[in-house]
Amino acid sequence: MITMDHIVSEGHAALRHVAKNVDVPLSDDDKQLLESMMTFLVNSQDEDIAKKYHLRSGVGLAAPQLGIEKRLIAVHFTDAKNREYSYQLANPKIVSHSVEKAYLAGGEGCLSVDRAVEGYVPRYARITVKAFNELGKPVKLRLRDYAAIVVQHEIDHLDGIMFYDHIHKDNPFHVPEGAREIE
Repeated sequence: MITMDHIVSEGHAALRHVAKNVDVPLSDDDKQLLESMMTFLVNSQDEDIAKKYHLRSGVGLAAPQLGIEKRLIAVHFTDAKNREYSYQLANPKIVSHSVEKAYLAGGEGCLSVDRAVEGYVPRYARITVKAFNELGKPVKLRLRDYAAIVVQHEIDHLDGIMFYDHIHKDNPFHVPEGAREIE
């Protein structure tokens, strides 16, 4: 079972490297890794399990956050409209995106960052992602608002980018022209 002890903190080299594509169909090891990542997310959102194992709640996890430089991510959450998003993705790639930007009103956090980082993180309001699911089948996801932001955060991890790299250096609460706030 993945616990917080397995998640690397900022400063770890894997968080700044570009992760490598995985072979498809997925190896048993890669399938197991994705399943373990998903289990961590589900457990982290269960109040009793999270308390028992001292887990920070998370909605997404990328393999580099475990020190593994592979292009694998898991996301699991329910949005404000009560839609569940639960994906295990290999080699995800943003193939198109909106011009419009969006940002989370409360900023972003990260399981690999053990400190509060204030500021707005501008991202695309809508994205289309192509990837392979845990069964090695191609998937195409059209995501907007919170779901788009979560997936962009995780894909950034695969490219060695941390969320705070997007925050305006001189004015952390700068709102890019035309960007809209997501609650």
